[in-house]
Amino acid sequence: MMKHSGQRVAYVRVSTLDQNPARQLEAVGECDRIFTDHERGTRERLASRVQLEELIQYVRGGDHVVVASMDRLARSVIDLNEVSQRIVAKGVGVEFIKERLTFLAGAEADPFAQFQMNLMGSFAQFEREMIRQRQAEGIAAAKKRGVYKGRARVHGDEQVREMRAQAAQGIPKARIAREWGVSRSTLYRYLEEQPPLPL
Repeated sequence: MMKHSGQRVAYVRVSTLDQNPARQLEAVGECDRIFTDHERGTRERLASRVQLEELIQYVRGGDHVVVASMDRLARSVIDLNEVSQRIVAKGVGVEFIKERLTFLAGAEADPFAQFQMNLMGSFAQFEREMIRQRQAEGIAAAKKRGVYKGRARVHGDEQVREMRAQAAQGIPKARIAREWGVSRSTLYRYLEEQPPLPL
């Protein structure tokens, strides 16, 4: 266990497959505060993990975040790198018990751990590039088959008709976009689309 000047703060993530946090709590040991997220699905987004966000807001320089294993903090190398960097940037250490890795900020950083964090960043970048490449290949294949439609429209026909009516009344397009919560480019695309034929 590393010595630290601030609080020892644990993060626990319980999934539907592993409803009991006891093993994680035992691994992290005694802590000043514990943040626990209860994941409902396998595709739970990082942004929906409220307790993780609260932990990041809560910790201060000198604190030490403890996690039972890397897979409890994040589901991908991209997320793991992003979350670890956000925590360390606050002057807070991050310790992964299972992997026996600790990332610290500044002068306290262990050169080997710093190397591993940089390596993790490289893998995250590689993962992002692979995702983009697969996505581009999928779009190209769909276009070739004539089935690519682009991103699905968020607003229904009735809402788009209302936007067109407002534009026809001379209401500024920036105001229409703001009121409907769309970008101006999306609004212009809606205005240029052929309206559906009446039933």
